Amino acid sequence: MRALIVRAFHLWEKRDTPEARKLFKYTMVSVVSTAVSFAVLAISYGVLRAGTEVQCTVFANVVATVPSYYLNRNWAWGKGGKSHLTKEIIPFWAMSAAGIVVSMGGAAIAHQIGVDYHLSHVIQTGVVLAANVLSFGIFWVLKYLLFNRLFRVHPLEELDELVEAA
Repeated sequence: MRALIVRAFHLWEKRDTPEARKLFKYTMVSVVSTAVSFAVLAISYGVLRAGTEVQCTVFANVVATVPSYYLNRNWAWGKGGKSHLTKEIIPFWAMSAAGIVVSMGGAAIAHQIGVDYHLSHVIQTGVVLAANVLSFGIFWVLKYLLFNRLFRVHPLEELDELVEAA
C-alpha cells in the first residue's frame, strides 16, 4: 500500500511535464473512443440487433477508430499537417486491427456465455459491452508506446541536432 501511495505522489509531482500532459490527453482520447465504441455497440447490437455480437463489435470498433486516430495524432501528440501513410496511418490501423481481432475474440466468448447461460438480450448486451471494454483495455499501454513513436514531435534541441547532422 505504501508503494502505491509513493507512486501516486510521484505521478502527482510530474503532472506538469510534457509526458504527463501527453499521457493525460492519450487517456482522454481513449475515454472518447471507448465511449464511441460503447455507444455504437449498444445501439447496433443492443437496440437495433443489426448483427451478431462479433459483427456489431467489429463495426463499433472500426467507427471508434476514426476519431481515435485524429484525436491522438492532432491533440494528444500535437502533430499537424498531412498524415504519413507508411509511418502513421498503416501502423495505427494495423495496431487497431489487432485490437479489433482481440475484441472479436471477446465478443465470441460473450456469445458463448450467452448461449451457455441462456441470457436475455439485455443481459447479453451487457456481457458484450463488458467484453469489448476489457478487450481494448489490454491494448491501452501498448498503443500508447506505439503512438508515442508514430506521432513523435521533436523537441527544439533534437531539431537543432537534426539540422546540424543534415
